[in-house]
Amino acid sequence: MTKLSVNINKIATLRNARGGNNPDVVKMALDIERFGADGITVHPRPDERHIRYADVLALRKVLTTEFNIEGNPKEQKFIQLVLAAKPEQVTLVPDGHGQLTSDKGFDTIKEVDYLHEVIRVFKDAGIRVSIFVDPVTAMVEGAKATGTDRIELYTEQYAAGYAGGDPATAIAPYISAAAKAYELGLGINAGHDLDLHNLKYFAAKIPHLNEVSIGHALVCDALVYGMENTVQLYKRQLL
Repeated sequence: MTKLSVNINKIATLRNARGGNNPDVVKMALDIERFGADGITVHPRPDERHIRYADVLALRKVLTTEFNIEGNPKEQKFIQLVLAAKPEQVTLVPDGHGQLTSDKGFDTIKEVDYLHEVIRVFKDAGIRVSIFVDPVTAMVEGAKATGTDRIELYTEQYAAGYAGGDPATAIAPYISAAAKAYELGLGINAGHDLDLHNLKYFAAKIPHLNEVSIGHALVCDALVYGMENTVQLYKRQLL
């Protein structure tokens, strides 16, 4: 069954808006695990506007499910953080400095040499590596050449097409990209703008989907349904 990793960045955003430690990010992560999530995702950025580097190290000490750290490996501080925390998985995302949210995958063809080098650093430390990619078969083939273990399909395009009323067209490039990844022996993750409306269809159409990472929509839904119920609602979409 596809695993659900909950991105807790937005919980940290709420804490930082007021100062202090309410909500307690570490406690919330442990609660989310207890409510049935298969993993916790964080995406620390250099300005620490949501998840702080200290949060990452504190979480590493107590989490019992899979820990996934996302970020731009071109920031040396990020590499050092990941190597210190040693999560089960690191997801490489080509975010620019100060970027509001992720908006594209890596160009695995142009950056194959760089990615191959940095991926080896993480894999030598025993950390599974996933690369954020657009749903393009050439980019999946490029990812294979980097030595990554998995890809994470960037699903904003799918979510927009699904909301526009044409799910079959929206999912088509993802089916092709996922099929190529499976053929090449790569694991398949997915994330960005997946929610209670579009997740079930996506998971049903993408065989061999290992994991989805969901944060913003899930935290928004938790304001209405409560966190425990929301985690279970999302888990049910993946059955």
